[in-house]
Amino acid sequence: MSALGMTAVLGGCGTAADDGAVTLKLVAADYGDSAANSSQKYWDGLAETYESKHPGVEVDVSVYSWNDVDAKVKDMVAAGHAPDMAQIGSYADYAADDLLYSADDLLSISTQADFASQLAGAGEVDGTLYGMPFAASTRLLFYNKTLFKKAGLTPPKTWDELASDAAALKEEGVKYPYALPLGSEEAQAETMQWLLSGGGGYTTSMGTYGIDSTENVDTFTWLKDDLVGAGLTGPVAPGKLNRAAAFSAFADGEVGMLNGHPTLMQMAGKKGVDYGMVPMPGVDGRSTVSMGVADWMTAFKQNGHADEVGSFLDFVYSEKNVLAFSREYDLLPVTLTASQTMSTSARDKDLQPFLDELPAAELYPAGRTSWPQVSAEVKKEIGKAVTSGGNPATVLGRLQTTAMTAESAE
Repeated sequence: MSALGMTAVLGGCGTAADDGAVTLKLVAADYGDSAANSSQKYWDGLAETYESKHPGVEVDVSVYSWNDVDAKVKDMVAAGHAPDMAQIGSYADYAADDLLYSADDLLSISTQADFASQLAGAGEVDGTLYGMPFAASTRLLFYNKTLFKKAGLTPPKTWDELASDAAALKEEGVKYPYALPLGSEEAQAETMQWLLSGGGGYTTSMGTYGIDSTENVDTFTWLKDDLVGAGLTGPVAPGKLNRAAAFSAFADGEVGMLNGHPTLMQMAGKKGVDYGMVPMPGVDGRSTVSMGVADWMTAFKQNGHADEVGSFLDFVYSEKNVLAFSREYDLLPVTLTASQTMSTSARDKDLQPFLDELPAAELYPAGRTSWPQVSAEVKKEIGKAVTSGGNPATVLGRLQTTAMTAESAE
């Protein structure tokens, strides 16, 4: 996501004027990578269109970078000036403190029914939808076609094939045969993709944390011994390699393979990299489960205005607007109608492989208030599991202890 900083005023929460007019305050994250495609432009245009049809309502939008937006909203809430709406990366803490409207309080039945079920499910707490999905993405294995052709390779379907391909790429002098970003920026994503491909995950089928499961230990033992230990992940230690650096290296033609989301298509295309995309390899064949990521729209109860907020969000989630946002930022739509349109549209063919992964995607356990702490600890610690002196079982065991401690504090 973009690190473009947009200046905004912290105050100005939703208010009602003496004449009955209502001003709704929306804080949103920036998905753009320049002023030309900043999310501020998207939201300002959307607000202007809505206001023209609803003269008694104004929508005041402040956009912040992903580095800042969650903290900005947290500060506003702590100061007693919650926005009416916040499009951010988490919701569970606010739901636990009873600060949020539920989707039932706001949205029409047709809008709620249009959410993709697995995305809506990830936004629920005890069966109630508080985190309304706003944007989504899945992951695929990107590979450099030019480097693969030179080495006489085909895309891998299994872990052993991936390691074999990486070894051949290393022989050809490729700097990063497989880029394994387990650095502090987004290690929780790379970790989850590998855990899922190994038949595990952060949580068990019972819904409890299972970070130190046998499947997960086996996955990281393989990564440590067969990929990192074999020198197939490049000159930077995985625990020091961030996702942004790995993406940049791929766009520079220095990476043979890595896990990527739709944004990487544009980055690689701009640099002229001939790339392909396939589902993540698994132990015995291509993984049947992909990692999905969603960002959330939340609505705070502090200022009231449930009717106005609901009306605006019904507009936001119309097929036209969901498609416009998804296409602008190479993201997957969160509604069924927009997904169906995109899946049959020639202009969206590049996103089709990612759309295909969404029905079977598993998302972070974002409905748990413990997840932010667990995610932060994964970012900090998981790289140690694949170092030469590291012990995957020990590292995953510590993460499990952190998760269970955080869970018991909920």
